[in-house]
Amino acid sequence: MKYSRLTKEQFEELQQEFINFLATQTITVDEWTGIKANKPEVAEQELDVFSDLIWQGVLSKVNYLEHISPQQMHLFHCAKKHMRLIALKIKNSDIDITTKEGYAWFKNNLLSDDVEMFTATKDYSEDKGVDKFKLIQEGAAITKGDLYNYFENLVSKS
Repeated sequence: MKYSRLTKEQFEELQQEFINFLATQTITVDEWTGIKANKPEVAEQELDVFSDLIWQGVLSKVNYLEHISPQQMHLFHCAKKHMRLIALKIKNSDIDITTKEGYAWFKNNLLSDDVEMFTATKDYSEDKGVDKFKLIQEGAAITKGDLYNYFENLVSKS
């Protein structure tokens, strides 16, 4: 398995897609019931293959990821050949940007000496889907890139 198995809730949301997946393998509902009962290892393999296909489809469309923790913000732009990072670090350990108050402080003090900003570029490994997936597993969320683009404009002006 390349990524991770979907959760029960995710499988329930994708029930029709899973039925279509089984149909492409000429497995009927009755056959699937039999496989689950008599060949659980085969059923597990089918669930894993389907999970990987779903993840592959999702990850191929990911352009932006962000990971926000109490004192840091990592914003990623997933370009074709590499990933670009804008990282912000809060020097004041009393500030938690994951709270409403902390984020308000952050917005008001963005250009102060209490906020450090870094940029970096990293080439993908052999499989950029796996690179994106690792970031998601570490807590990054898929976004539309609003924060990244906002900070990219700030960086390019300075």
